[in-house]
Amino acid sequence: MKLFNWFIKYRFWIGVITLVAGVVINILSGFWPSFAFYLVGVILLFTHFFIGPLRLIQEHLENGDFDGAEKVLNSVWYPGLLYKPVRSVYYTLKGNLAMMKQDFDSAEKHMKKSLDLGVPMKEAEGANKLQLGMMAMQKGDIKQGESFIRQAIRAGIPDKESSAMAYLQMCQIMINKREFRAAKDFFRKAKAQKPSTKQVLDQVRQIEKYISRMPG
Repeated sequence: MKLFNWFIKYRFWIGVITLVAGVVINILSGFWPSFAFYLVGVILLFTHFFIGPLRLIQEHLENGDFDGAEKVLNSVWYPGLLYKPVRSVYYTLKGNLAMMKQDFDSAEKHMKKSLDLGVPMKEAEGANKLQLGMMAMQKGDIKQGESFIRQAIRAGIPDKESSAMAYLQMCQIMINKREFRAAKDFFRKAKAQKPSTKQVLDQVRQIEKYISRMPG
């Protein structure tokens, strides 16, 4: 695995060296002895720009090394040349890292680019739309926030904690709109996810204090 990651990291330069070797062999011995070097060099450069080095990000994310993950993303010189599904993942990761820095404008821009390209996995589409909904809510755009969160729920959200957050957010939106029956329904769905993180449980407890007193 480490050898393969090393190969991906330096694939561009290996490709350049291979092409240079092909040119030298071509000059000294003719085209056919150099053909294999040309072919390998072109394949290495093509895969570098078409697939990119995104595989290297996994290890950084697992270790919580977000600076390392960002360096890998920044090593993609021409995102427009990436294969479309890979490009979508690239923008998703850019958006996630921007979210961690609380750079919500950049995060929104990258997430929307990812969705426009078509997210490879339906669950990832749901997660992206949930984040866009949360960002819209933070900006005070309730209408767009509700729209994105509803779309996220329909697309499917990959983990129960995020699903619970989506339902709780919808519950609060319905409370503000005084649609109490819908608010209670979303609250029941949030609790059914059985969330365990403190942040989500605190929201559940806060809403639970007064939701039973609501009409509907």
